Amino acid sequence: MSGLNQEVKEKRKPDFEADPLFVNRWSPRAFRDKEVTHETLMSILEAARWAPSSMNLQPWRFIVARTQEDREKFRSFVMEGNQGWSSKAPVLVLILSETERDGNKIGTHAFDTGTAWGFLSLQAFQKGLITHAMGGIYKDKAKEVLNIPEQFEVQALVALGYQGDKASLPEQLQGREEPSVRRPIVESTFEGSFGKMI
Repeated sequence: MSGLNQEVKEKRKPDFEADPLFVNRWSPRAFRDKEVTHETLMSILEAARWAPSSMNLQPWRFIVARTQEDREKFRSFVMEGNQGWSSKAPVLVLILSETERDGNKIGTHAFDTGTAWGFLSLQAFQKGLITHAMGGIYKDKAKEVLNIPEQFEVQALVALGYQGDKASLPEQLQGREEPSVRRPIVESTFEGSFGKMI
């Protein structure tokens, strides 16, 4: 990837050098009516498979909805604010993390699963797709509807597909359909102790 996309250049200016892959990826809500092939989907999930995890426990799990029937089932636990735009995504992926195994707690389950989600989102972007992760879901209902065992925690629901025209979104979302900015890295990074700028 050679440089920043035009739509990103106007909003995002890295403070230090970073591969454009990281800066160009953002989370649109407008999806095109185009199917994601099985091979493409599995390639995206394959990338997530190779995320690092503590003791190689790989606590992540993915439940995928591709058919109309399955997507409708998933919609039953999506909060109202995410219903309209997410229903147009051809694929939904519920991300879970295993909190314990063989009676032992997995202290890094959320951290490791978050890394797998990051790998998934970057591979999707590299293949020309978009992803938008949602925390706005009813997690207990998702567990009930999808028969998720007790030792798994629901982390997020990801809408995945090809980017569409923002005019297809409700008017209140159209203005938000652009790459978001980030605070400067020096405000997130400390040296030696909390609050001491690097």
